[in-house]
Amino acid sequence: MKNTKVKAMVSIGMLSSIAYLLMFLNFPLPMFPNFLFVDFSDIPALIAALIFGPVAGILVELFKNMLNYFATGSPTGIPIGHLANFAAGIVFILPTCYLYNKLKSKKGMTLALVAGTIIMAVVMSIANYFIILPAYTALMGFPDMRNLVVPAILPFNILKGVMMSIIFMLLFIRMQAWLNKFSVKNA
Repeated sequence: MKNTKVKAMVSIGMLSSIAYLLMFLNFPLPMFPNFLFVDFSDIPALIAALIFGPVAGILVELFKNMLNYFATGSPTGIPIGHLANFAAGIVFILPTCYLYNKLKSKKGMTLALVAGTIIMAVVMSIANYFIILPAYTALMGFPDMRNLVVPAILPFNILKGVMMSIIFMLLFIRMQAWLNKFSVKNA
C-alpha cells in the first residue's frame, strides 16, 4: 500500500513535469484568434487519471498550470489563462476517464474521447462567455469578445479536442495493455 502511494506520487510528479514541458510546445491555429493556442499537455493528465484515478489527473492539471504560471506569469497578473487551461483539462479528462472505465476497450476509449471533447467544448464556451472573456475585458481593457464564443472558441476547442484525441489514441493503442496492467486506482 505504501509502495503504491510512493509510486503514485512519483508518477504524478513526473507526468506533471512532462505536461508542463508540453505546455511550451503550444501553437496557434491559423483560422482562429491569436490568443488561442493548442498544446498537448492534457495527455499526461489523462494517463495519470487512467492509471491512478481522477484525482491524479486533476493534480497533474493543477501542477502543470502552477509551474507554468510561476515560470511565465500572466499579462493580467491573475492566472486567468491558467485557470481556463486547468478547467478545460479537467472537463476533458474526467468524462473521458469515467467513460473509458465503464467501457474498457479501444472503441470505448474512442467514444470516451469524443464525449470528453464535446463536453470540454461546450463547458469552455459557457465559461468563456460568462467568466473568462469578461475577466479579460475587465482586467486588460479589451473590448467585449463574447461574440467570439460561437464562431471561434467553440470550434477551436472541438478541433483541439480532436487533435488531442488523435495523438492520445495513437499512444493508447500501444499502451492499453500497459495502462490496464499498472492501473492502481482499483487496487
